[in-house]
Amino acid sequence: MRFTIGVRGQQRWEVPMVTGPIQQPSVAPTSARPTPARRPRANLLPGPHALSRALDTEPYWRERLLRRLGPVRQEFAEHVRLTEGPAGRYAELLHHAPRLQHGVTRLVREHSVIVAALDALRQAAERPGVAAEELRRATEHLVWALARHRQRGADLLWQAYQTDLGGED
Repeated sequence: MRFTIGVRGQQRWEVPMVTGPIQQPSVAPTSARPTPARRPRANLLPGPHALSRALDTEPYWRERLLRRLGPVRQEFAEHVRLTEGPAGRYAELLHHAPRLQHGVTRLVREHSVIVAALDALRQAAERPGVAAEELRRATEHLVWALARHRQRGADLLWQAYQTDLGGED
């Protein structure tokens, strides 16, 4: 449900109406929260969605897919660089919330799976005999894996830094 908050000429400004509980801001000390320089990049998905659109139109769909795959691979490599290792985001997360070790291990494992899927899609797109439908399925699987990985990472951050303020059953 949307609620109109203003009209300017022909343009209406609308905002979603709040229908559920309002979450309180975290009361974790600011030193425990992720700093802007240390946050993993939030725009991990626009590139993968462009991959799906690359297969929607003829001609040159294969070239378009390969061209759009490059930036997604670079973006994901940057994500891995920022999150893994002793100075990465996951190490900081585990320092703050060691109980999340299993979730961090899962995310690290997903990195190698996603990199392999990116490589497999590139190799398949470079082969001339591969049908568009097969590439479409592989692309959809990759986009789904990236979205799931992003959600799991967000869930883990929420678990690490959320504070139960009580008062609800």
